[in-house]
Amino acid sequence: MDMKINSAYLLITCNDGRLDEVISQIEHLDSIKEIQGTFGAYDIIAKVESTTLEHLQRFIVQKIRTLVDVRSAMTLHCKTTLQ
Repeated sequence: MDMKINSAYLLITCNDGRLDEVISQIEHLDSIKEIQGTFGAYDIIAKVESTTLEHLQRFIVQKIRTLVDVRSAMTLHCKTTLQ
């Protein structure tokens, strides 16, 4: 049976000098599939996946945006795919 997967890329800006701490807080969360530190306008790019759009939205708002050292998180929601 094919399952629909909702995914998004998060472009995260964190407080100065806190990149490693934010990555360690995020990298082991269930919905995180990939995470990379970056150079440029954003500090981190992370791929998030979930079986429901509601869970994906709740995860971003409650687990990512509430972290103390996260200044901002832009969400790029991807088209739903079958897996």
